[in-house]
Amino acid sequence: MDAGTPPGLIGYRGKVPVGWVSLGPREEYARLKRSPVMKAVDDRPVWSIICFVVPSERRGQGVAQALLDGAIAYARKQGAKLLEAYPVDKPGRANDDQMWFGAKSMYDRVGFKEVARRKPQRPVVRLKPT
Repeated sequence: MDAGTPPGLIGYRGKVPVGWVSLGPREEYARLKRSPVMKAVDDRPVWSIICFVVPSERRGQGVAQALLDGAIAYARKQGAKLLEAYPVDKPGRANDDQMWFGAKSMYDRVGFKEVARRKPQRPVVRLKPT
């Protein structure tokens, strides 16, 4: 029986889990269709990176960046042609409760480009994972 695409990836430091990133084909996330921020930009097939979970004691150690790098590599291996994400774009440090989408600067560092912005601090960014 095919269980479908895993809903995300777990990052480990040694044998200890240190974070999780949610990603998969956009069509597997029905809630994105109803979101004013994360609704489809166009009809191109994309994989969406939805959120990150990093325990507070692991923050500031590069865990989210490593999870993003792993998500890009995993999507590439799965044949994704386009990755999309919905980060937070705020000057300075944002509240942790808002950062589960990831910071735009983190996506910028690996080459994501903004393709839409439906709220002032919530861009939609994309990357071809080649």
